[in-house]
Amino acid sequence: MAFSKSFPREVEGSTYPKWEEVKLTENEDKEQEVLARQKNIAIMKECIEDAKNLMIDLEDMKESQSDRVSIAISLFEKRASHEIYWKENKAKEKFDL
Repeated sequence: MAFSKSFPREVEGSTYPKWEEVKLTENEDKEQEVLARQKNIAIMKECIEDAKNLMIDLEDMKESQSDRVSIAISLFEKRASHEIYWKENKAKEKFDL
């Protein structure tokens, strides 16, 4: 199922906007998923590097399996939110045309 989002368009002479739904095609939807995935990989690598550096700075904190799980959960949440962000941007781009 392709992504869709509604945007308000100003209507001359009215105080209320007209809401228009913009739908991405299956190809646009998939393209945004791929772009988000690529960006998220770069973000994940940076976050993992930052986590390693933080653990080095905090000498008494030892790396454990639970730390890795916590990082993985945080990164997963970030990845999911970014995928929607990219799809919303694409829908807004189509709306503004």
